[in-house]
Amino acid sequence: MTYTGEVTAGGAPDVRELAELTITKLAVDEKMSNNCYLLTCRSTGENLLVDAADQPESLFQLADGSLATIVTTHQHWDHHRGLASLVSLTGATTVAGGPDADAITEQTGVEVTRRVSDGDTVTVGSCSLEVIRITGHTPGSICLLYRDPAGHGHLFTGDSLFPGGVGNTFGDSAAFATLIDDVETKIFGALPDDTWFYPGHGNDSTLGAERPHVAEWRERGW
Repeated sequence: MTYTGEVTAGGAPDVRELAELTITKLAVDEKMSNNCYLLTCRSTGENLLVDAADQPESLFQLADGSLATIVTTHQHWDHHRGLASLVSLTGATTVAGGPDADAITEQTGVEVTRRVSDGDTVTVGSCSLEVIRITGHTPGSICLLYRDPAGHGHLFTGDSLFPGGVGNTFGDSAAFATLIDDVETKIFGALPDDTWFYPGHGNDSTLGAERPHVAEWRERGW
């Protein structure tokens, strides 16, 4: 079946099969409707989870009980409610942006194994993900880029970029300026239109679909 990225909390996951990586998207918590992404290396079977947002039992089953790595895209509570349980169950290595790591530990009781920033990589089996630091929604938000050798790029953006705009900066104009600058420079300025991105809530999009509106986002201030 064709992947759409349209999932609902309590519903079935959507699965995208790439040549070397499988992407499984699951929405959790009907109120917050967080997206969780299970990345599976097709040659080794190793699993990496992007955001243990909630419902750890569902995520544990989705991963067949095996997680090598859990990446938390940022420190907000709704993105790591299942982290402690999943680390306890699987012994997964934990990864987060450096400036958000202490807050994640304070909120979850889980030590962040790796603190990452621009230029770092995170692996899942034989596949490599590039870390892109995006400051603004939180100080240490990160995105993960997978450059598919057989196709276009796949970018996991947390709450930094959505269809229709950047993440919420809660009325902080300085944080918005930093966020829109980073998104415009590090994402739209560096990656092609066919890059498909996967946000922390809601449906996916492509950079090509959103690029014409970036100036509008900057002008409106959110």
